[in-house]
Amino acid sequence: MLRKAGGTVLCVMSGLLTGLAASGQSLPNLYPFPNASGLLETNNAGNGPIDLTGPFFQSLGTNGRSCFTCHRPAQGWGISADEVKTRFEMTQGKDPIFRANDGSNCDHNIDTSDVGGRRKAYSLLIDRGLIRVALPAPQTAEFQVVGVMNPYGCSDTVTLSMYRRPLPSTNLRFLSTAMWDGRESSTQTGTQKITFATNPTDLLADFAHQSVDATNGHAQGSTPLTPQQQQAIVNFEMALTTAQAVDYRAGALNTNGATGGPVTLALQTMPAFFVGINDPLGGNPHLIPFTPAIFNLFDAWLNTHSHGDDGHDYGDDPSGQRASIARGQVLFNSKPIQITNVAGLNDDLNLAVLPGTCGTCHDSPNVGNHSVSAPLNIGVGDLTSPLDVSYLPVITLQNKTTHEIKTTTDPGRALITGLWKDVGRLKGPILRGLASRAPYFHNGSADSLSDVVEFYNKRFNIGFTPQEKKDLITFLSAL
Repeated sequence: MLRKAGGTVLCVMSGLLTGLAASGQSLPNLYPFPNASGLLETNNAGNGPIDLTGPFFQSLGTNGRSCFTCHRPAQGWGISADEVKTRFEMTQGKDPIFRANDGSNCDHNIDTSDVGGRRKAYSLLIDRGLIRVALPAPQTAEFQVVGVMNPYGCSDTVTLSMYRRPLPSTNLRFLSTAMWDGRESSTQTGTQKITFATNPTDLLADFAHQSVDATNGHAQGSTPLTPQQQQAIVNFEMALTTAQAVDYRAGALNTNGATGGPVTLALQTMPAFFVGINDPLGGNPHLIPFTPAIFNLFDAWLNTHSHGDDGHDYGDDPSGQRASIARGQVLFNSKPIQITNVAGLNDDLNLAVLPGTCGTCHDSPNVGNHSVSAPLNIGVGDLTSPLDVSYLPVITLQNKTTHEIKTTTDPGRALITGLWKDVGRLKGPILRGLASRAPYFHNGSADSLSDVVEFYNKRFNIGFTPQEKKDLITFLSAL
């Protein structure tokens, strides 16, 4: 059995998918894509093959890009830095993803005439899978930009350059906010806030709008998408459900009573999922109390047997991986976290310390994002982050009324709303399919899931033991 998604495998997979899309073929439903932990699968609604001929795979702009350029099925319908690096080497930096409008670290004073210049110009995309997002502050913003220190030259204080990971274009049915900063579900941009009363009509309209913005921006489109093209893209995306299906050591993630994998996840549609489900702050429209037991996929593996200390095989879990995954799930559901200094929680609730768990911010059952729009700043983009953010710009903002100063690597939601309190706030992503799309967090600052766990451990002084860290990583890898 294939044990890891190394460079050769990524090269083959990248070439295979590009060739299939170019030749107008299809991908079998539940086609298994390897990654470092196991196999990822996507379930297509109706269980039919995934058609690779529609507008999602067509170049509808002027620079050769399509939605498929940054949303790859082998990477959970996003991208991974390793796969982008492979594409760079295969094409010497000429694949459509390498375009200076937003793929390069800056869009001026760069030299892309040779491979060395392209490697330098696209280094953040190659090393961390980051796309440059250029946004101005709203004219009515409560703050002004007083300084930008950008190591790549884009130090404009009017249009700010941020660097963010493309979000997956799968599992969209579970979203309560579109885009990291929510700009595709905000009245400020002419889109709709996603609510229980308006869902899923709001979600469908927002992603139709997003298909236009992505084509005009990322693909530098010059011809407007037709309503039929918009609808075809939305229909394609909404039909996809993606999750890890096999762990190399534990085996299939839907055996022996476990319910991992994309098929079970696909069943979690309305009314099983709804906006506000399990919201910890009373946002559940059915007034059902919050439960921190977010995941139950691997409950059946809690009592599996493995090798004992004497080396004897005790049965159905000889590697101990299933037991580790199950223990990690318990940790996710129950490990106490004293939540402090999180903008969007502690300040909005006027609580210096909020006792919680992972599920306080990742409350959607068996999905792991927030079930209502709840942009937060947990510190990932702060200069004080436990992770290295030295490769990112330093943006200095000043409150127009109080003259307070804030420094950040990404103003986040504030660039949409103009609100001072929203500086640094961003949404939390869906957690399914994590193993396929490293690095992590919106800015790619966590190279691995180990780095993710260590971030939380340090940021909130959780005190994970080495065994707990290992178990939590194996669980997250199995999602």
